[in-house]
Amino acid sequence: MAEVAAERVRWGVLATGGIAAAFTADLVDLPDAEVVAVASRTEESAKAFADRFGIPRAYGDWGALAQDEDVDVVYVATPHSAHRAAAGLCLEAGRNVLCEKAFTLNAREAEELVALAKERGSFLMEAMWMYCNPLIRRLKELVDDGAIGEVRTVQADFGLSGPFPPTHRLRDPAQGGGALLDLGVYPVSFAQLLLGEPSEVMARAMLSDESVDLQTGMLLSWESGALASLHCSLVGGTSTSASVTGSEGRIDIPYGFFHADRFVLHRDGRDPEEFTAADATRAGLKHEAVEVMRCLRAGETESPLVPLDGTLAVMRTLDAVRDRIGVRYPGELGQQDLTPA
Repeated sequence: MAEVAAERVRWGVLATGGIAAAFTADLVDLPDAEVVAVASRTEESAKAFADRFGIPRAYGDWGALAQDEDVDVVYVATPHSAHRAAAGLCLEAGRNVLCEKAFTLNAREAEELVALAKERGSFLMEAMWMYCNPLIRRLKELVDDGAIGEVRTVQADFGLSGPFPPTHRLRDPAQGGGALLDLGVYPVSFAQLLLGEPSEVMARAMLSDESVDLQTGMLLSWESGALASLHCSLVGGTSTSASVTGSEGRIDIPYGFFHADRFVLHRDGRDPEEFTAADATRAGLKHEAVEVMRCLRAGETESPLVPLDGTLAVMRTLDAVRDRIGVRYPGELGQQDLTPA
């Protein structure tokens, strides 16, 4: 991995959609970050984005950004159907990469990116901003320290009311459409943050006419006896709440668990304790950017907060869910089984 200067980390942004704009807005507020280049499929889109955020270089193709030696790390913000191609292009060119979630379409693609990063000695991280949220990190510390005893159940949901027309990318199989990869990745990642990879996966779904999942219910189980009941939806706005129940208590995140600003710890025989975010920007994407820059300065090729093994484990679970509900994307139609052996 190329040495990164201690003063400012130079970022490139690949894609110009909503999540790219939100991340860039947070980046430009960090004093030790500098956005030096942006790329899109068209020069017009790249220039408009560059003008909006004061970025000096705009490229009309991904390859030019990947080859830019002045870029320390590339943030890949394309739809997840293009993550393998976009992140792979950057890794091949020796760039470090922060890649949006879902990390890829399936575990096979994720394994390819991880192998490529290790071969090149480059940094690679999934942009699972929830894992970098200080409040979620505190929640995990409490669970790991036994504050609620042994974890028995995890519940989490993420649903949007829509409606999304058939032409929307969330309904398009070619773009990895459906509720699972866009929304379900959060409940699955939350459960696996606390319990690791499940030993068994069950799922049911309502599919669209395009054969993507409009809503999916999942039941994950572990050898310990722990269970996770998870739900994602494109046809109903849910509370986006989460709860972790243990043998000696419970932790509730009442709303927006994936960008939590507070949670409540209930312990048997004690009054409830509320934990709140220390700053007003807790819901932003800055925490993952800060973690990336810390890793780069330390010469680390992956983050302990968002380890690659954990990302691969989540992708295997998402594959298993899609296998159970019968969702395949165009490039996978010849595959017998999405679940790795």
